[in-house]
Amino acid sequence: MYQDTPAKPKRITGAKTDSVATQAPAPSINYTVSMSKPWTHLLEVEMHVKWNRMPDKTELKMPVWTPGSYLVREYARHVQDFAVKDGSGRALTWQKSNKNTWQIDTKGVKEIVATYRVYSNELTVRTNELNDEHGFWNNAALLMFPAGQLGAPSTVTVVPFAKWKVATSLPQVSDANTFRAPNFDVLYDSPFEVSDFKEISFDVHGKKHRYIMSGEGNYDLKKLAEDTAKIVDEAYKIFGELPYEDYTFIVNLRGGGGLEHLNSTALQWNRFGFAPESRYHGFLSLVAHEYFHAWNVKRIRPDALGPFDYENENYTKLLWVAEGGTAYYESLLLRRAGLITDKELLESRASTIEQLQNRPGRFETSLEEASFDAWIKYYRQDENSVNNQISYYDKGEVVNMMLDVTIRTASNGAKSLDDVMRYLYNEFYKKNRNYTPADFQKAAELAAGRSLDDFFSKYVRGEAEIDYNGIVNGIGLQLAATEPDKAKAYIGADFTEENGRLNIRTVSANTPAYEQGLNTGDQIVAIDGYRASNTFLQSYLAERKPGDTVKLTVFRFDKLRDVTFKLGANMRADYSFKPVAQPSDDQRRLYRDYMKTELVK
Repeated sequence: MYQDTPAKPKRITGAKTDSVATQAPAPSINYTVSMSKPWTHLLEVEMHVKWNRMPDKTELKMPVWTPGSYLVREYARHVQDFAVKDGSGRALTWQKSNKNTWQIDTKGVKEIVATYRVYSNELTVRTNELNDEHGFWNNAALLMFPAGQLGAPSTVTVVPFAKWKVATSLPQVSDANTFRAPNFDVLYDSPFEVSDFKEISFDVHGKKHRYIMSGEGNYDLKKLAEDTAKIVDEAYKIFGELPYEDYTFIVNLRGGGGLEHLNSTALQWNRFGFAPESRYHGFLSLVAHEYFHAWNVKRIRPDALGPFDYENENYTKLLWVAEGGTAYYESLLLRRAGLITDKELLESRASTIEQLQNRPGRFETSLEEASFDAWIKYYRQDENSVNNQISYYDKGEVVNMMLDVTIRTASNGAKSLDDVMRYLYNEFYKKNRNYTPADFQKAAELAAGRSLDDFFSKYVRGEAEIDYNGIVNGIGLQLAATEPDKAKAYIGADFTEENGRLNIRTVSANTPAYEQGLNTGDQIVAIDGYRASNTFLQSYLAERKPGDTVKLTVFRFDKLRDVTFKLGANMRADYSFKPVAQPSDDQRRLYRDYMKTELVK
């Protein structure tokens, strides 16, 4: 398809295009999406393709993944009842030529009408759901494309069930429920919500924004709009403009997570997760994360991420910037907007560092490797992942913080990671280029005013332990690690309790559990003959000391067994940020510039 080669087609720029022009006359492509019986979970698609010169055989293809979620998901597996006719209603011959391709004999016809249904009963931000309450879908998981025509425009007409309303970020055409996309990159980047949703609109810097809320919950639409406007304004201050004409937040009040799009985002949150304040801040963090993607990844694009190949993996080593950098900025935007305190931000960062430091996989996988292998690892975590992998989100967030502080210190406060993001936005997005790992390092070095090869070699391309205090001391902070309470008895496994069953979730390397053969998935039934729960287990261990022996009764593969277990010593430290003992004027100034408040104990 559209590969990044010297011969690739010229891009078209604009608020809602950002894609590739077709080189041959494009066909006319029109879709109708219906939902006559939503309780069956079947979305009904009718696809019209008109061509002045139809090839002898036409291929219709279904994407296998959707941008922003780096896993081949095989959307074609949900397609059923495929049929195709010509413009006069005569049935055409077709066959499947591979897992996601329908090959149609089209010699001598000028129009084909394909119909099919897609089973849609999975509510995630990257899939489809239709039931008697709503319809939500991603076009990459629903609409086929003619082979070789990703640059072609199309329209989508929605026939909603009953009196449901339709929401999407695509612009309307003359019909109220008909929307137009200039190409498939934009079409596949524009999810739909069809339901009896609530909405609110608000303007920021002359651009319209709106919330689409599907479901009941304890949210306050007015407060959401007011606080989100503050987040939008802080992003505006970084880049100096809003790169879209309008922006839509689609929120389904079940589940959790988010997926970024060019001028919208799909979010999921617990319907009663807007109070207390800590949970509300969690939602705002999700909003800030997905919204910042409007710049970082949707426009500031890593080498392989756009134009997209929708049939194969699109490999990049830069997800630690695209996702980890966005995770870093989500809390910065909230802090700059006055929605959280500097203490809350630093507590969150310290918690992320603590998780990283307790993960043996940090010595096994670099950020670039974790990014590249996202397609086979990140979405397929297993019991050994904690020991041989890191998350490009979590470590990416930490390393982006360390990079930001490094730039601020090296430039004596003249530059920051904001300058790196602006540079990439102006020099790459605005010049219709994607950036490479070398481009990102160069941008960081330009801001810092010196080489950062040692930083990138150790922390991005390598697996070295991060010199936290050597970096954060520059802004008057130190990362304090409490001495582990080695007198505390320790099993060394992480547990999860559900429906009265206490199961081992993960076993980290070099722990007593790892060395003595406890397994992920083991159900701990009893300890020394007493029924085990997480609460009882912790209280029971509190009365023991390292070196004591206990009997664990375990279900493994539905077989009951007793395990004689020697308790170890707790080796896990707690982490927190604290001011250095006597911060200098420069340290205080750099902290104030960074956190927008004074450095205080």
